[in-house]
Amino acid sequence: MNTITVQAEVTGTVWKIIVPVGAAVEEDQELMILESMKMEIPATAPRVGVVSQVLVEEGQAVKEGQDLVIIALG
Repeated sequence: MNTITVQAEVTGTVWKIIVPVGAAVEEDQELMILESMKMEIPATAPRVGVVSQVLVEEGQAVKEGQDLVIIALG
């Protein structure tokens, strides 16, 4: 099975996880919201698939480029 990894676009904190493991997602659907410098930045699904892993927790600090979510494609 092919997978794709969603990465943090900014350094910040995981403010809210919206989609749980096992959820089907559409392209551009919000998966979680990161907070950086008092701004909310959504992390979105690049393709249609199913969330197979969430690699972070709410409140966790993340760095730009860090893996957040793995989506199974197809």
